[in-house]
Amino acid sequence: MERVIQGLPVVTGQQWAGVEYFCTTRAGGVGVAPHDTFNLGRRAEDNPDTVTENRRRLRAALPAEPLWLRQVHGADVVDADDPATPQEPAADASVTARPGRVLAVMVADCLPVVIADDAGRVLGVAHAGWRGLSGGVLERTLAAMRAKEPDAGGWRAWVGPGIGPDAFEVGRDVLDAFMADDPATESYFRPRPGLPGKWLADLSGLAEFRLRRAGVGDVTLSRLCTVADGGRFFSYRRDGITGRMALLAWLS
Repeated sequence: MERVIQGLPVVTGQQWAGVEYFCTTRAGGVGVAPHDTFNLGRRAEDNPDTVTENRRRLRAALPAEPLWLRQVHGADVVDADDPATPQEPAADASVTARPGRVLAVMVADCLPVVIADDAGRVLGVAHAGWRGLSGGVLERTLAAMRAKEPDAGGWRAWVGPGIGPDAFEVGRDVLDAFMADDPATESYFRPRPGLPGKWLADLSGLAEFRLRRAGVGDVTLSRLCTVADGGRFFSYRRDGITGRMALLAWLS
């Protein structure tokens, strides 16, 4: 669903007890093409002052400064509540059990995923491209959450805007990476007509498969395609040089 928060157009899912979360769009900022307008990524070849202003606008919609990650398309998860966690750790997911601690991941085709328990006691966010997804970033995020709150249950997840199943063309390496873990994932790949050795992959479907297998009973897919909807979303696959959206989430 679409909302406007502090003047920023965002997309989000159903309301969850004790949790606030949303994903930004490309609207509401000060950037110029090809980063128009609300780019939040400092490594997206944009004017640093523009990104600073966009992050200032975002901060007005949040209870605290987010924990930004230096994302590396891996499966490492950091504990945002640990005082030893650096300001911008190299990781692709983070978890918290502290109200008001804002978690963030940036995306522009990879999936932003938020996970919480039904009582809103523990929260995790993950940046899930195919490498991180096949490497277990969602399972490792959930394991870190269970370690923080062993009595938590009733897991739920929202998978935000990302590259859709009609746009994500992949090679044999991607198919093999998932099938090596579970042959049942072959159903999420369709051969690309006229292009031997190429498939169209359903990344959101693969995320749902792995979340449910890990014990998340309530999974909602936004099914918003970043490649197809150029008016609302940045897409690296579509544009090359472009901006980044962000998923923000916190316990309220």
